[in-house]
Amino acid sequence: MLYLLSYAGASYSIVPGGFARFGRQIGHAIDVIGLLFMLAAALTVGTPMPKLEGESLSGHKEVLPDAARGKVTLVAMGFTYESRRPVEAWTKRFRQEFGQNPETAFFEVPMISGMARLAKLFIDSGMRRGTAKEDHDKVITVYGGASDWKQRLAVADTDAAYLILLDREGRVRWRHAGLFAENVWPELKEATEAALQAGQ
Repeated sequence: MLYLLSYAGASYSIVPGGFARFGRQIGHAIDVIGLLFMLAAALTVGTPMPKLEGESLSGHKEVLPDAARGKVTLVAMGFTYESRRPVEAWTKRFRQEFGQNPETAFFEVPMISGMARLAKLFIDSGMRRGTAKEDHDKVITVYGGASDWKQRLAVADTDAAYLILLDREGRVRWRHAGLFAENVWPELKEATEAALQAGQ
C-alpha cells in the first residue's frame, strides 16, 4: 500500500493511499488550469482581435485587424478545403448587402496547417486561379498558427466557416460558426448596421 506524508496542522501524519489521492488531485488541478487557459484564450465579443499575419493572393503581406482598421469588417476563416463553401457563401451574402458601402470590408482567411504548408506555392496558385482577380486582395492565406486559432474559436467542426465581425477599431462585435443559414444572416446584418452607426 502506498503512503504519503500529509501535513496536518503543525505535525505530519501518514495517510494510506495518499499517493493515489495526491495524483488524482494533481490531475484535477491540471484540468482546471487547462480550462482556465482555454477560457482566457477564447475570442469574445468586445475584445480586440489578436494579430493574424498572412499574405493576400495578390502577394501583399497583410496583418489583421490592422488591414481592416477604419472599416466594419467581416473576417471569414476556414480550416479545411471543404470549409471554402460556407466561407464563400457568407462573404457573398455580405457583399450583396454591404458591398456598395465604402465603410465595410470582408476578408476570406484560409488557415493552412500540417503538411499542406509544404505545398504553399501550389495551394496559392490554385486559389488564384479559382478567385476573380479583383478579389485577390480579399483572400489572405495564413500558414501556421491554426491550432491557436482553433482554440480561440473553440473549433468543433473544421468544415464550418468561422465568422468574426470587427468594428472600426478592430474589436469583435459578433461571432458565429457554421454553414450559411438564412435564419442567422439577420444577426450578422443587424450587428454590421449597429457597428456602422456606432462609428458615426
